[in-house]
Amino acid sequence: MTELEQKQQLVELAKSFYQRGYSVGGAGNLSVRLDDNRILVTPTGSSLGRLDADRLSVLDMQGNVLSGDKPSKEYVFHLALYQQNPKCNAIVHLHSTYLTALSCLDDLDQDNAIKAFTPYYVMRVGKLQVIPYYRPGSPEIARELSERALTGKAFLLANHGIVVTGSDLLDAADNADELEETAKLQFILQGQKIRYLTDDEVKDLENRGK
Repeated sequence: MTELEQKQQLVELAKSFYQRGYSVGGAGNLSVRLDDNRILVTPTGSSLGRLDADRLSVLDMQGNVLSGDKPSKEYVFHLALYQQNPKCNAIVHLHSTYLTALSCLDDLDQDNAIKAFTPYYVMRVGKLQVIPYYRPGSPEIARELSERALTGKAFLLANHGIVVTGSDLLDAADNADELEETAKLQFILQGQKIRYLTDDEVKDLENRGK
């Protein structure tokens, strides 16, 4: 895929997230690895529903702006994930309704905020680790994600939103979609007796994905 095609794909996916209410105003940011030393990031303060492909930020792996507008202030945690995980080629950060609501709950399991009850959740993301609360843009978010970069595909930022990775931008977007739907189902099922997947069932799904 050419750089222009990557830019156009990012704009289209971002608009889809915005139109479905997964981000509002200037919230959320997306990025994709262009090559070994460059990433494409949404600009600071930009709405995911009104991006311009020509103004997307291109950074090197040291955070220097090579072209486009000033990047999102959260580009630092995007870089941290790319630097620590060579299999991470795209990142979606959203303030989608159900996942953000989940992030505001107290006493979540920090290792996995959603216990598996559908196979699709397991196959897409496996588990959802919780990152402690830090103000948006804090370098501590990057540090926390850097330490966990090789331990999962999805991270819930406490009182903030979600960070989801993927092998490419479509994969990251699909992972984010599945995760938001899983969070929605969890809220719908509150107060009900849920049949969770057993450890053996989860392992079977994980092994099929290897």
